[in-house]
Amino acid sequence: MSVLIRVEDEPPRARLDYLRHVVADTFVPFDLQVDVDDDLKAQLLTGQVGTLDVTQVSAPPLQAVRTPRLIRALDPESFKLEVPVRGHTVFAQGDLEAALTPGDSTLLDLSRPCRLVDRGDEHGNVAVTFPHSALPLPHDDVARLTAVPISGRDSLGAAISSLARHMARSLRSEHPPAGDRLATALMDLVVVALAERLDRSPALPPVTHRRALLTSVQTFIDQHLAEPGLCPGVVAAAHHISLRYLYNLFASQHTSVAGWIRERRLHRCRQDLADPALAHCSVSAIAARWGFTDPAHFSRAFRAAYDLAPTEYRQAASTTGSP
Repeated sequence: MSVLIRVEDEPPRARLDYLRHVVADTFVPFDLQVDVDDDLKAQLLTGQVGTLDVTQVSAPPLQAVRTPRLIRALDPESFKLEVPVRGHTVFAQGDLEAALTPGDSTLLDLSRPCRLVDRGDEHGNVAVTFPHSALPLPHDDVARLTAVPISGRDSLGAAISSLARHMARSLRSEHPPAGDRLATALMDLVVVALAERLDRSPALPPVTHRRALLTSVQTFIDQHLAEPGLCPGVVAAAHHISLRYLYNLFASQHTSVAGWIRERRLHRCRQDLADPALAHCSVSAIAARWGFTDPAHFSRAFRAAYDLAPTEYRQAASTTGSP
């Protein structure tokens, strides 16, 4: 269940106060300032994914400050994972600042003073909130890592950002994926990323490392499907693990690494073949778009997976909306 809140549905003069109320009700109270006239437009899509509260925010540039007075009034004892999707935002807590661009992420402690300031024409981010108790790391240690950037160019950071945005998109889905699985995967990634920075990785359960690594590998594969050279060796090298360990990692998925890559490529091709906006693209062009360099091989693989040739699938999707 998710809720879409549109500030522009309110009378113009009431919109800023309404936005402040919505932010306080969705997260916690912030001293909120928006540099815009009466035509304020902002939207929050919020809901639960498993045990996590997920919110996608779209708004004009703003400044939000969590002050000691506001904390005394309401302290939820929770963290907020911030993942920008548009614009450039600076997150600050204590003596630390994280200037983030889309793809990066950072952690804020809502029980301590913090602020965010947008630098750009638009503010868009995904926020995931969870209680302090969800992080199995000493609180004083985690305090050293709030408002510290987690780069989207790092494999763990890329997986955190990608999964958080996927969770936000799932709020709009009529058939959302298993929320508990997504929530567990995201928390594993966050815990491992923080533990590595604190040199506490050996203290984590091996299963946490394994699940986080598998999610990171799967994210990497999804982000490189279009590259014809994507193969198990490339995936293993990117994550600094052996091929044998990579193969063992996928044993729980009941498929091989190469099989997973093929399945994900076929899934993307299937989506594109059913997309009316791509009707002008040939079947071979769509196949090549997702790493299939041999049209005949693609056609055989597609038929084996979906019991229809690519052209037959496209025709069925165009006439009925789904085959």
